[in-house]
Amino acid sequence: MSYDTSPSYSTYPWAPRQPEQPEPGPTGPHRHRHRHTASEQHSDIRVLRSAYRWQRRVATLAALGYFTLFLVLSASAPALMTEEVTDGLTVGLLLGLIQVPVTGAAIGLYEYTARRTVDPIAERLRRQADPDTRRTEAHR
Repeated sequence: MSYDTSPSYSTYPWAPRQPEQPEPGPTGPHRHRHRHTASEQHSDIRVLRSAYRWQRRVATLAALGYFTLFLVLSASAPALMTEEVTDGLTVGLLLGLIQVPVTGAAIGLYEYTARRTVDPIAERLRRQADPDTRRTEAHR
């Protein structure tokens, strides 16, 4: 009596289908094209994560650092914060108003670092992971 319990169909509908036959390797002049190994892909993902982490930290520290400075000055130096810069404009109010452009600068810094560091790495990983892109590059 056979107790083969594995079904002939995929147990989970979201599981990727296994190919019936292994795909033939590339032929012709691109036969020796370098394919990324699993460890290289993991190192690329680590590079992407560290670039994104750095980007987040810089932008967050720029905005929250200034706001924290404002709060510390408000609590520890009330005499400084109530000094008038001009008629009706105190140092505290001026520093509070400067928070808006500092937040805008933090957003701009975030966008700038995304375009220069994070987006190119993510795009390279996307191209490597996309099977259609790999097939078209293999035929070139």
